Amino acid sequence: MENVVLITGGSGGIGAETARRLVARGARVALVARDAERLARVASECGASAFPGDVLDPEAMAAIVERVEGEVGPIDGLVHAVGSIVLKPLHALSLDDWRATLEINATSAFIVVKSVVTKMMRRRRGSVVLFSTVAARTGLQNHEAIAAAKSAVEGLVRSAAISYSRYGVRFNAVAPGLTETELSRSLWSNEAMLKASTAMHPLGRIGQPADVAAAAAYLISDDASWVTGQIIGVDGGLGTGSAPARTTL
Repeated sequence: MENVVLITGGSGGIGAETARRLVARGARVALVARDAERLARVASECGASAFPGDVLDPEAMAAIVERVEGEVGPIDGLVHAVGSIVLKPLHALSLDDWRATLEINATSAFIVVKSVVTKMMRRRRGSVVLFSTVAARTGLQNHEAIAAAKSAVEGLVRSAAISYSRYGVRFNAVAPGLTETELSRSLWSNEAMLKASTAMHPLGRIGQPADVAAAAAYLISDDASWVTGQIIGVDGGLGTGSAPARTTL
């Protein structure tokens, strides 16, 4: 297990669950999120350290990385568990919707990765895990903005995996289907929407944070030391195809 892992979006459902898993495996974990009070609570529950800050502020992120390295230790792993959900068809998207979706999903990944990658290069070791979505692989209704933004993340992962391979720095991403987190509450808390989404996923349920965190924890670890440039679908089969009709054999 990496000695120190930085998790941005650490107060969210997937970020917090990833932190719990990594701490249980012996990693020292530093969490970053904007809401200082919530972050402190989650960090205390997980046994992690809290560093409040805005992932869209390059100067703030650079300062946080310096603090983490000084107070916790050299950063060996980065899990960027930040994203948004905007479900509108293209004609209903405003330019502000489009820009905000790209910013929180793609631009934040650029800023956070840039803040740590040169340090990993110098140590010739590191693992970076970003998050995509099943919608970047499979056309889904009303997902134009988020699919475009997360496709940018996937492109970043594949190119960076090659650019930094000679420094021993790995890049991978996890691409979930609908997962039961606070961010997606408006979807899974609606009975009709939950039923429709459950029916779409071939394994017959939506995801839980633990499903996605397990993949992130694997990719960040030395168990995945020969894995780079990969987009791992954790989507109940949705990325492979639509669910068949439920019948009894």
